[in-house]
Amino acid sequence: MLRRLYDWTIAKAAHPQAELWLALVAFLEASFFPVPPHPLLGLMCLAEPKKAVRFAAIATIGSVLGGLLGYAIGHFLYDSVGTQLLALLHLTESFPKAACYLREYGVEIIVIKGATPIPFKLLTITAGFISMPLVPFILASLVSRSISFMIVGVLFRLFGAPIKRFIDKYLGLVTVGFVVLVVGGFIAASMLGGGGSKQADARCEHAAPVQP
Repeated sequence: MLRRLYDWTIAKAAHPQAELWLALVAFLEASFFPVPPHPLLGLMCLAEPKKAVRFAAIATIGSVLGGLLGYAIGHFLYDSVGTQLLALLHLTESFPKAACYLREYGVEIIVIKGATPIPFKLLTITAGFISMPLVPFILASLVSRSISFMIVGVLFRLFGAPIKRFIDKYLGLVTVGFVVLVVGGFIAASMLGGGGSKQADARCEHAAPVQP
């Protein structure tokens, strides 16, 4: 099933309304869709490098708006919808840790997500569940999604189609480096704080099911 969804997503890159499909996939992926928009974004940038930044911006905005849907599911519909989604996406066991980390670190976790394989939908649903303040959530989501998508767009815009091989091989490292720059102040503050962060990490790694 996942492979069929992936193939369906890729097919939309050649659709006349590809930008709308990109926005839709980015929107849905931020709340429950299992296939990320990156393959679709990459193919669209490959086909039209001059529009790469535009495509990345569309993916970013769509994903942030989709994150608000995920937030609403976690905040208002966790018992009736959220639990079912997490189970369907095999994220139920990750949920207590995500809730713990968001409570301990807040926006840092959402921003740093840009350099990790943590599903964005897990963070959006969890942020709503714990009632994370909405404005910081939106701003952190905008930074995180910009890191994830705009790097691809800018690289394609600057270097064109030949950059694809580099992105395929080194995008993870480039993203990590960019995230380190963006959240360097947060990391430094944590280190200056001493053992507190280590204790929080230990608690979160063994987090039990949580309540709102």
